[in-house]
Order: sequence, then C-alpha cells, then structure tokens
Amino acid sequence: MSRLKLPPWFVLLLPAIIILAAVVLIPLLLSFYSSFTSYRLTRPDTLYNWIGTFNYEKAAKSANFWAAFGRTVLLLTIALNVEMLLGLGLALLVNKVTWGQRSLRTIMMFPMMFSPILVGFQFKFIFNDNVGLVNNALQSLGLSDVAIPWLVDANLAMFSIIFAEVWTSTSVFAILILAGLFAIPREPIEAAKVDGCTSWQTFRHITLPFLMPFIYIALAIRSLDVARAYDIVQIMTNGGPARRTELLWTMIGRTGYVDAKMGYANAMGYISIILAVFFTVFFFKKLSAAREELGMAR
Repeated sequence: MSRLKLPPWFVLLLPAIIILAAVVLIPLLLSFYSSFTSYRLTRPDTLYNWIGTFNYEKAAKSANFWAAFGRTVLLLTIALNVEMLLGLGLALLVNKVTWGQRSLRTIMMFPMMFSPILVGFQFKFIFNDNVGLVNNALQSLGLSDVAIPWLVDANLAMFSIIFAEVWTSTSVFAILILAGLFAIPREPIEAAKVDGCTSWQTFRHITLPFLMPFIYIALAIRSLDVARAYDIVQIMTNGGPARRTELLWTMIGRTGYVDAKMGYANAMGYISIILAVFFTVFFFKKLSAAREELGMAR
C-alpha cells in the first residue's frame, strides 16, 4: 500500500494553516452559525435552537440598529475627512523642514502608538465636567463661566469622540502622505517652476495627483478602523447619554455581553461588515483610478 505523500510546501505551511483554522476559521464559522440561532450566553443549550434568519430580520427592522449605523457613518465621514486634511497639511509642513526632520517624524508617530483604551481614558479626563483640562482652561481664560458637559450633552459627546479619534490617527495619514512626498520625482516640479507655475498650481496639478494613491491607501486602512470603533467610545461615554453616541460595535458589544444575546449580536455584526466592505471596495476603486490617471500622466 502506497503512503499518501504530501508536497513539501504543504508540510511547511501546515502549522500556519492549523493555527489560522483554530484562531480565525473555527470562531468565524461558529459565530456565523450562532447568528442563525437564539444563542444566549446565560443559556448554552440555545446554541442548538435554529431560528433561521430571524436575527437578521430583527436587526433590519430595528430603529436602534440603524441609528447606530447612521452614527457610525457620520463618525467615519467626519473623522476621515478631518484626519486626511490635517495629515496632508502636517506632511507638507514636515516635508519643508530641513533640520530635525527625523525627530519630527518620530514625534508625529507618538499618538498612533497609544492604546485606544488609554486614549479613551485620557480624553475622558480632558473633557471631564469638573476636573477636565478643557473646562479648567476655558474658565481660567474667562471664556466660560460654567462647566461645559462635554461627555453628557449628546452633540458635544460625539464631538469629543471625533476629537479623540482625530488626535490618535491623524499621524497615520501624515506618515503615509509624507512617504508619498518623498517618492515624488523632482523633474516635473522643477519643470513647472521653469514654466512659471505658482505654488498652488504645482500642488494642484503635480503634487496632489502623485499623492492620491497614498491618500486612498490611508483612507482604506482608517475606514476599517473607524467602522469598528469600540474602545474609545466605550471608555469615554459608554454609548451615552441615552445611547446618543452608541455606534455599531458598542451596540453589538452591549447586546452580546450585557444583554447576553450573542446570536442576535453576531447577526448585527455580520450586517455591519457590509459597511466595512463598502468603504474598502470604494477606496480601492479610487486607488486604482488614481494609479491609472497617474500612469497616463507619465
């Protein structure tokens, strides 16, 4: 009897395949299966109670789910645009520096090195009503007579979350755009100066088209991060006040671990993946278009 002989490359990859299956594939399949059941953490036997697409239909009809979906899109839209503009400006300024640029690049990366949980606690203290740095500074400067409820008022709480997100992630855009600035060939810029182009015309028609692929890469990366935002929101507001800052993943976390409705939470999780997939596909299409335009420009 001949023994089954495995290819050498498969034997080398087998440990990685086993680890991926144990860590990624099996939990993924289990969560997908449980989304079709009435699984509750407090009643393990409900994992075998098949209810079909009931959880998906319930989520699709839930006003709270779509409100959280809308707030997530709002946060994603505002945060990405602000981070992109600030990162672009920061990269352009650092690119102009002729002394100490390496130190500036290192300092610029500090915010992205902090844990999101630590950032959440940091800004929860900064925007605290009574002992927060923002209120103390405003009152000391005479700009406000009363403590502003940054984390209690619904609109101000969302602004505070967006501010924390922008602070911690603008450096991602700045680093990637700065890498794009370093990759720009000098010949087109020098030719534009010889032709009498202004600084704005050079930036608009030469620098920016070269930077767009890097910008779209940063947008794709950050859209995935913001779409599954959880840590900062959970620490700063816990979805409050009255769930006015509850996003998709804070709502899913509350449903799964507080309300113990894990099957329903998994169903909402798979629906919310549509958001991440949509933005990823959108930005990668834009990236491909920018590369093709850049290739034609060359």
